[in-house]
Amino acid sequence: MHDQRDLRCKTKMPGIKFSYKCRSVLFPVALLLMSLDSKSQFYNMPNDYHFSLLTERALAAKDSAIHTNVKPYIHFFNNKYIHVADTHRIFKYITDDPALDAFFFKHVVRVEPSKENFKLRLDPILNFEEGKDVSDTLKRRLNTNTRGVIASGYIGNKFYFETMFAENQSTFPTYISNVTKASLVVPGQGRWKAFKAYGYDYAFSSGFFSVQPLKNLNIQIGHGKQKIGNGYRSLLLSDNAFNYPYARVTQQWFKGRLSYTNIYAALMNLDYASLIITPNTERLYQKKAASFQYLSVNLTKSINFGFFQGMIWHAGDKRNKQDLTWQYFNPVIYSNLAQYQLTNKNNILIGGDIKIKLTHKINLYGQIMADDLSNTKQYGNGVGYQIGANYFDVLGVKNLFLQVEYNDVNENSYGNPLGTTTNQSYSQYNQNLAYTPGSGKEFIVIGDYKWKRFFVNLKYNYQNLLKSGEYYYTNQLINARIGYLINPAYNFNVNLGMTYRAQNFNNFANLNNQTNYIYLGIRTSIYNLYYDF
Repeated sequence: MHDQRDLRCKTKMPGIKFSYKCRSVLFPVALLLMSLDSKSQFYNMPNDYHFSLLTERALAAKDSAIHTNVKPYIHFFNNKYIHVADTHRIFKYITDDPALDAFFFKHVVRVEPSKENFKLRLDPILNFEEGKDVSDTLKRRLNTNTRGVIASGYIGNKFYFETMFAENQSTFPTYISNVTKASLVVPGQGRWKAFKAYGYDYAFSSGFFSVQPLKNLNIQIGHGKQKIGNGYRSLLLSDNAFNYPYARVTQQWFKGRLSYTNIYAALMNLDYASLIITPNTERLYQKKAASFQYLSVNLTKSINFGFFQGMIWHAGDKRNKQDLTWQYFNPVIYSNLAQYQLTNKNNILIGGDIKIKLTHKINLYGQIMADDLSNTKQYGNGVGYQIGANYFDVLGVKNLFLQVEYNDVNENSYGNPLGTTTNQSYSQYNQNLAYTPGSGKEFIVIGDYKWKRFFVNLKYNYQNLLKSGEYYYTNQLINARIGYLINPAYNFNVNLGMTYRAQNFNNFANLNNQTNYIYLGIRTSIYNLYYDF
């Protein structure tokens, strides 16, 4: 893809290359800017939704049936289908100027010995955003200031690692601020402390290492989050909540037609673990273990079925001790369901999904979920379903993407098992592990268009949300953004956007509120943030 003209300045260290951009861009991160070629992207991180459309389109166009249900994708498995040359073609449309590609399509730092049995790459995580909500009666200055770093690399051909850290200060629009105060966490990004008059100071980190001892076996251990499903939302397991420690074991069999994933996680309730605090120490929060199994079957190259079981185990006692039995480690899907049922104090959620590739450009998908089928509450069982469609290169227009999705989740979902007070809800850090709004009906339309390095994103959400068995209020959200992709290697972009949100309460007209947030940002977009609630 790239002209191989050398725009780098090399050290005299044998076998190791460092390089930097020969002029600054926008602000003084140039002190860090040293290049790495684009032979491999951050496929193992949950990429920003809009940026990952490029990968999704490339996967949809493959004749081989690739398992796309579990994210982040596993690098080594996908290498069987996505080779270096394909990676270059995925991003070919960005520009046809070889000099511009060579100058900007770079990671920040590369350490790569000449034998290539070790690779290290570093990139900044930046999000400088300034904006204003014209509906805000307090006339607050809204902004986000994020600084961080992400590093990844290889040791040999069996071991991959990745780590990131970010420090943040934010002043949010009112509706996000209200949720942040009520839940004690910044959505998806952890606990906070007060910053100035209206702001929040918070930090988060993630990382993992991935080992592939056999060609059909991958093991990952780390701190992060997973997502299961092909939709914008997931009713089974989403990357909506905060990061958590996990171990993930993935196997593929029958020439890749069957993929089986086991995830073991340590979650946390923001409830104190003990009534007594040891002097000069901070209170600990209540732990709870979770396990997830997912079986993905490619019936044909065009039809995929998935089967899911999730289980929240005993929460910690007053000494934060967990009484885990051997069944927690049981890797066989649905075997714990047979033993405990859906109403046991060990909170079980089951479900499945389907993906149908109508063409190389159009995919249909769906999910179904069941959390409680006892039907003892007036407003019914804990069930939900999702239907949706992806359309790549809409009507033959290159790089025009469209997604339509409908979700319907009953209010009696994701909570504690019926009749218990065990703090074993399907949650992490006071946020739902699955469907972001929690319950109700939602209709989503997402559009995206890319021309060279310019992009336009549009998203519309209509939500009719449940409370006490009734549809209590509606949300309408419109998010629009235009921007320019400065560096595709780590999705560094500048963008201008707006968020419109109208919340209308069915029986309380005086509680209706509106958000009209306009902002300008410079951001490294490598993870999803769900502010559409």
